[in-house]
Amino acid sequence: MDSPIGVFDSGVGGISTLKVLASMLPHEDFVFFGDSGNAPYGEKRREEVQRLTNDAVQKLLMHHIKGMVIACNTATSAAKPMLLERYPDLTIVGIEPALKEAVDNGAQNILVMATPLTLAMPKFQRQLHLFSGERHIETLPCSGLAGLIECGAQRLDDVKDLLRRLLSTTSGRRFDAVVLGCTHYPFVKDQIAECLPSNPSFYTGYEGLTRHLTHLLGERQLLRSTNACRSIEFLSSSVNPHETDLYRQLFASSIESTTEFGRSGPKSESML
Repeated sequence: MDSPIGVFDSGVGGISTLKVLASMLPHEDFVFFGDSGNAPYGEKRREEVQRLTNDAVQKLLMHHIKGMVIACNTATSAAKPMLLERYPDLTIVGIEPALKEAVDNGAQNILVMATPLTLAMPKFQRQLHLFSGERHIETLPCSGLAGLIECGAQRLDDVKDLLRRLLSTTSGRRFDAVVLGCTHYPFVKDQIAECLPSNPSFYTGYEGLTRHLTHLLGERQLLRSTNACRSIEFLSSSVNPHETDLYRQLFASSIESTTEFGRSGPKSESML
């Protein structure tokens, strides 16, 4: 029960998920592992993503975790079924594009931004087919975006340029919802909004993911009711000794104030 919850992402993006997890589960300890040394995952082959994700689980198991959150849409799509089979005694949940959440909230014109691999996976394609009947849904593969965000604020101008190019390829429709299908993207939500001709709602799926994890851990009586000395540990595969400092700074910043990241946020040398 007192063991930590492991949280894994291909890099800094999973910090946005960790912030919600830590807020909604205030008595739990966490160990975050960012695979920034191998980021980004979105343009890799499925087999390589599976190997890297399994390596991350092995690292987190050394910390005696009681549950595992895959805070990476690409890794969830490519590797979660494999992990459930290999680790049947470990509670494992994974973030997925929050298309259903946007639909359930009545959105009619939806833009889904994600990595090419996430959008190509059969599970998302089935969901897309299911919800496309009575509403307009566009998908936008954002090659290269996660990698630029991984570099920190020093590449913000490049992020803005890429977002303008990517979003110029949409139909020009006024979207009422944008699904951020990569955990890196919430850090540049304001910059995405600036490129759109409307004021859409943004969906990440973090709250639903946390509720699902809470339910599963509760069923196994693994939730903590008190914790006087909460611990949140940050680990990285990056050779940059300051990478975990970036993680801590992003965690400490306000997720709702993404312009803080853009204007004067933490900087990190690229490890891509």
